[in-house]
Amino acid sequence: MGCGTSVKTENQATKSEKAIKAAILIQRWYRFYMARLEMRRRYTLNIFQSIEYAEEQAQLQLSNFFTFMMDHFAQMNEQHPGPDLISDIFNGSRDGPNNLMVYEMIEVPDSYDGPHLSFPLSVSDTNTLLHAFKQEKQLHARYVLQLFHETKKFLRQVPNVVHLTTSYAKQITICGDLHGKMDDLLLIFYKNGLPSPENTYLFNGDFVDRGKNSIEILIILFAFLLVYPNNLHLNRGNHEDPIMNLRYGFTKEIMQKYKSHAQKILHLLEDVYSQLPLATIIDSKILILHGGIADTTDLDFLTSIKRSKYKSVLRPPKTDSESNNVMQNGNKQPLDDDKSSNCSEKQNHRTQLGPDTGVNEEYRNRSILEIQYMDSSIQLPNMAPDLTATERKEWKQIVDILWSDPRNQNGCSPNSFRGGGCYFGPDVTTKLLDKYNLKMLIRSHECKQEGYELCHNGKVITIFSASNYYDEGSNRGAYIKLCPDLTPRFVQYQVRKCTRKLTLHQRVSAVEDSALRALREQFYTHRSDLMKAFNEYDSKGKGEISISDWASAVEAVLHLGLPWRTLRSRLARLAANGNVEYLSCFEDLQMENPIKEVQPRLVETLNRYRADLEIIFNIIDKDHSGLISIEEFHQTWRLFSSHLHISIDDSTIDDLAHSIDSNKDGSIDFNEFLEAFRVVHKFERKDSKRS
Repeated sequence: MGCGTSVKTENQATKSEKAIKAAILIQRWYRFYMARLEMRRRYTLNIFQSIEYAEEQAQLQLSNFFTFMMDHFAQMNEQHPGPDLISDIFNGSRDGPNNLMVYEMIEVPDSYDGPHLSFPLSVSDTNTLLHAFKQEKQLHARYVLQLFHETKKFLRQVPNVVHLTTSYAKQITICGDLHGKMDDLLLIFYKNGLPSPENTYLFNGDFVDRGKNSIEILIILFAFLLVYPNNLHLNRGNHEDPIMNLRYGFTKEIMQKYKSHAQKILHLLEDVYSQLPLATIIDSKILILHGGIADTTDLDFLTSIKRSKYKSVLRPPKTDSESNNVMQNGNKQPLDDDKSSNCSEKQNHRTQLGPDTGVNEEYRNRSILEIQYMDSSIQLPNMAPDLTATERKEWKQIVDILWSDPRNQNGCSPNSFRGGGCYFGPDVTTKLLDKYNLKMLIRSHECKQEGYELCHNGKVITIFSASNYYDEGSNRGAYIKLCPDLTPRFVQYQVRKCTRKLTLHQRVSAVEDSALRALREQFYTHRSDLMKAFNEYDSKGKGEISISDWASAVEAVLHLGLPWRTLRSRLARLAANGNVEYLSCFEDLQMENPIKEVQPRLVETLNRYRADLEIIFNIIDKDHSGLISIEEFHQTWRLFSSHLHISIDDSTIDDLAHSIDSNKDGSIDFNEFLEAFRVVHKFERKDSKRS
């Protein structure tokens, strides 16, 4: 009996030991599996973010292009007579001094089935708007213009820096970027309640662009602002800017939704943007602004700025004399190359446009927001020669708070990724908080995987409220609830549609594939430059180089700061000897409808700058018909190729225009033009299916 019991006990112990070992193995495997998923999530977000910031640099270059056109359109028109396109881009006629009251002359037809508003607004009006927008109805242009006009009148009375207190409300809710994603705004209101005297909100900029419901978000926020002026507050973001709206979709959204009234709405919005407050301080302890700070940020000086001058922060403000000169002559004096040559020499190489073909470096390399940070002794470029020292300081203060990002390294340096603002370190944060006896800085401006992030020893919080920002499942959104104890409480969420039934692995894989497709398109767009870089390492022409050389070449061309060694397996094959077969980077990419008459280099250039061309096209297409004439196409390309210093003769442009004009009706559908140069993937790589 005793022996049998002993054997049984030993067997149980052996089974128990095996079970523990199995559990440990499963736990290790699970941890390894989750760590790999987390690594993939992080580098996926890095891919999206790096491409986004590269696009923002391109946007700053487009701002330079607008300045270039203003400086040269008169000369261009003398050389190539044709319709005067460019003066209308910047000096579009407004309907006289009473333009803001033009809504009074707009009738709402009986057939209109959208929401009706009565001014002054009431709670029932905000409820009506929310209900109508959930049903995807559109507010009539008459009400939009009147709402924006009333909003501008109210914002004129608001200071640059708003001071709030938690003593009159149970809580203050702080929301970050929404970027036209109305589902996120509606979810926030559902989870946290609507704005009311007991439920105060602060929205920290970037209400518009990228998402498809930017105008609806503005309408909702402005309506609540007018109904509850003490309980809903707005800070300006870097996307509350007409030049940013040209690239990132809001201008196009307004043109599509409001057509004949779009220009009036856009002009009025410029004024509204310029009246938005720049920062908010809660209980004299928490500073809230959109981007960040610099080592020169002066909150006292910020309160004295006449913010209405800064309709677009991407261009320095015009003085009265300069504005009159532009209105009368349609152009300004050319830039003085001698006065700003030092600026171009110090520019980050990522901002360069086009090949070296005996170009004017002032235009090709200059990022107007970045010049200020390169050397404190450098003056602003001659694009605004009459700015006073005070105006220069004002402009830099506003650029800093709208465009800057925190970094873990001490100090303050140019924000080379975005091309504007600065990187500020923990020491810069501590110095500013101590100077003004503040406890914390809350900012937005950057997508975070969990919707929020703490840095600088918890003194800086980033809050981002647009979930699924880059793609379905890419990130959560979040908002902050502040009670009188000023301890931030984070609420996370994610608006899910297609991904609801997917596993975590499937969601990560779907977002990763989307990011890698975007990255491969970058490879195609820069194919010639990449091949040149690869060939420098492949002196014998074998078609393969080491992984280290491949990673160095890719970063030297794309400047995205990504972990190329990690990404290599998803972008290029290895040869048997362990080298990278660099031609495999391009083998699954092609243009959907290649135009044979155009040389390959021009095709790449068209693809690289197609977003800029679309912006310019939409401005030229005054009737929003989606068509421009062959002559308008010619003039657009003459200006654009002149700015990029790309040598394209008239016959090449003519061949391109007629190739795109497939029905030979003398007009070009720009949507077809964009599709002609869309990069497609011939097949998905086998290794993209690996976990």
